[in-house]
Amino acid sequence: MSEQKKVAVIMGSDSDFPVVSAAVKKLKSFGIPVETHVMSAHRTPQAAAAFAASAEDNGFGVIIAAAGMAAHLAGVLAAYTTLPVIGIPLKSAALEGIDALLATVQMPSGIPVATVAVGGAENAAVLAAEILALGDPDLSARLKDMKKQMAEKVAAKDRAVQEEAAKL
Repeated sequence: MSEQKKVAVIMGSDSDFPVVSAAVKKLKSFGIPVETHVMSAHRTPQAAAAFAASAEDNGFGVIIAAAGMAAHLAGVLAAYTTLPVIGIPLKSAALEGIDALLATVQMPSGIPVATVAVGGAENAAVLAAEILALGDPDLSARLKDMKKQMAEKVAAKDRAVQEEAAKL
């Protein structure tokens, strides 16, 4: 079996780390190696392009990119790689993240960016894990276990609500 692919979590600013840390934690909980970096589509475009262009050779399997406002980071990274890129649009003061959502999801033909909800870092990590699990049965089993645990929690909540409702 080949070595586990890494996931890159790239953010446009260090102020984005509180949001993207949920992705880092989730990836680590699956045993997926993760690297985090700050790169800007506008302030360090050459660094972002170089990172994306060499990501596959450097052992990455998926790139997660988080940015707010104009949110060009995911698209810039996607332009320089054939790896899957997942965009996390981030909330801004002006437009509550709608600007970032639209900028992240509206990519030109041939440059896809999978996009999660505004601030959806944990879902970005789960999607990255699902992509990597296509070639990793052990990771696939961990994802199935996670979903089973989620279902069990919902079933327990359902029973508790039914019990409370019966008392009314």
